[in-house]
Amino acid sequence: MASISEETGKYKTFDGSDIDYFLSEPDKKNNAGKIIVISEIWGLTEFVKNVCRRLAKEGYSAIAPNLYSRPDERALFTEENLMDAMRPIWSLPPEKRRDPRAIEELLSKASENSKKIVSSIMFGREEIEKRMIKDLEALYDFSFKDNGTKKGVIGFCMGGGLAFQISTQRHFDASVIYYGANPRSIEDVEKLKGAVFGIYAGEDSSINSGLPALIEAVVKYKPDFMMKLYPGTFHAFFNDSGMSYHKEAAQDSWKKTLEFYGKYLKGE
Repeated sequence: MASISEETGKYKTFDGSDIDYFLSEPDKKNNAGKIIVISEIWGLTEFVKNVCRRLAKEGYSAIAPNLYSRPDERALFTEENLMDAMRPIWSLPPEKRRDPRAIEELLSKASENSKKIVSSIMFGREEIEKRMIKDLEALYDFSFKDNGTKKGVIGFCMGGGLAFQISTQRHFDASVIYYGANPRSIEDVEKLKGAVFGIYAGEDSSINSGLPALIEAVVKYKPDFMMKLYPGTFHAFFNDSGMSYHKEAAQDSWKKTLEFYGKYLKGE
C-alpha cells in the first residue's frame, strides 16, 4: 500500500463561508483519481478521516468536508452533542421516529442544544441538506480543477443520500452510496452520468422503503447501476465505531467498493 500524507484546510462555499476539509492522499502522485467522502450525520469524525486514509493507501486522493463548519454551528454540532440529541430519537421504534407527539415528548426532556439540533436536522432536514448540497458543489469545483482527474464520491447514511443527490447534479465517474436515501426526486436518476454502486443493510426499513422506486427508476432510465444488500445487517453497519457494526459485511462491502473504484477510476 502507498505511504500517505494528510492535511486540513478550508475552501470557500457559495455564500462566502469557509468550510473545513480533511485531505489524505498518497505521497507519490498518480492518476488514480480523487474521491469526495461525505460523512454520516455525526460530521467529520475519526471514522470519516479513516475512510479517507484507507482510500489514500489504495492510491486515491480523498477529501472530506466538515459540513458543520459555519461559526454558528461549529460549537453546537459536535459529535457529542449530536449523539446526545439523536440517541433518544433512534431509541424509538422506527414507526414512531416521525411521530410529532413522540418527538415532542422526548424534546420536552431534552437540553437546549438537543432541541436546536433536532429542530435543524429532523424538522429542517430538507433545508439543511439543500445547503449541504451547495457546499458539496463548491467542494467539487475546488477539488476538480483539473478536468483530467477521475472523479469519485462516497457517502454514508445522511452522506449517502447527499452523495446520491450530488451525483445527479455533477459528473462523477464512480459514486458509492452506503445506505443513503434516494435523490429528492426519483426522476433525477435520469441525470446520472457515471456508475453508481448502492450498498444497503437488510434491516433498514426507512431507507429500504425507497428501494422499489429506485429500482423502477433504474429500469426506466438505465444508468450504470449496481446494488448489494446485506441480509441481517442494520443501518450504519460499516462504521466500526458504532453499535451496528457488522464485521463481515463491512469487509465484503469495502472489498467490493475498491473493486468498483478500481474499474471506474483506475481502469483496472
